[in-house]
Amino acid sequence: MSDLVRRRVIVHGRVQGVFFRDSCRQEAERRGVAGWVRNTADGTVEAVFEGPEEAVAAMVAWCSVGPPRAQVQRVEPLDEAPEGVRRFAIR
Repeated sequence: MSDLVRRRVIVHGRVQGVFFRDSCRQEAERRGVAGWVRNTADGTVEAVFEGPEEAVAAMVAWCSVGPPRAQVQRVEPLDEAPEGVRRFAIR
């Protein structure tokens, strides 16, 4: 599939303890995006989104806001080669 893209993001701010991961999973499943999301030791959230360009771009944009209790300061996106993942997981 030629329009399949993969983007990794690091989300900075108040993003742990605010249901960011589960909200991200729900949003990704709603949009048909595969990948994963996890908390990191430095207090950021890391996520990988894989799917159609529009849906992945929408997920990156969603990360700029996050769930209602999040206070996102910035999002660092990085393009990667698609790996063919088929579902979205919380790690």
